[in-house]
Amino acid sequence: MEQGTRRKGWKEKLHEVIYGTHTQAGKIFDIALLILIVYSVIIVMLESLPRYDVKYHNFFDISEWIVTILFTIEYILRIICINKPKKYIFSFFGIIDLLSTIPKYLSYFVVGSQYITAFRALRLLRVFRILKLVRFVGESNSLLRALRASRTKIFVFVFFVLIVAVLLGTVMYLVEGPEHGFKSIPHSIYWTIVTLTTVGYGDISPETSLGQFIATFIMIIGYGIIAVPTGIVSAEYVSKDKKEGDEILGTSCSDCGTLIVRVDASYCRKCGHKLNED
Repeated sequence: MEQGTRRKGWKEKLHEVIYGTHTQAGKIFDIALLILIVYSVIIVMLESLPRYDVKYHNFFDISEWIVTILFTIEYILRIICINKPKKYIFSFFGIIDLLSTIPKYLSYFVVGSQYITAFRALRLLRVFRILKLVRFVGESNSLLRALRASRTKIFVFVFFVLIVAVLLGTVMYLVEGPEHGFKSIPHSIYWTIVTLTTVGYGDISPETSLGQFIATFIMIIGYGIIAVPTGIVSAEYVSKDKKEGDEILGTSCSDCGTLIVRVDASYCRKCGHKLNED
């Protein structure tokens, strides 16, 4: 009985370090993992440069093995310390963690250097893990909520922009025609999108006066199109922040007694205790 209690306590402590961020150990673990991910990505990038790979190949290989072993241990520990391992294994970041770890092992079984190089590129997927590590920065949660709340408005806006791009692209095809580089309607739509986003590759350009006038109009509205999504998210961010500020209550956590628990909170911000349990 005591052994089972000790084992449960060990798992909970490990879970607190790996998945939690309210403790000093959890923050240190996340920061160390972030540094390791960045280091691994830099190694993969340098390894793809022939002049560096020839000179430092052994160093890169040893570094990759060290990083791979550390990530393998971390992956196993993440599975061990949670109650529902399948939830993590089949989650987006669980799959990313696995796919970014196995290429080094596969290099011993896949014949052909060209295939091994392709598998190495999968290790760059580790950079996605940085997205889940920003959770220890409090403001990131507010930004994510603002993006989530404004996704419908942004979708409608992007859909509207696509319609405008199709219409203007069709007009430019009719005005300029294949003889001026606008070979088809899809090709003209491509030019319109490039112009709207102010990228301007310059591979196609209107030559008629009417076409240049339309292009000028597209360039001008392009600046407004870029600003709209930013305004939508910013307004939602301010609105959410004000709403959350109004929702702060003087209640306390039943487990640790921490004051100021938000209405929409599911877990205590300090100890992680589940709130509003029936």
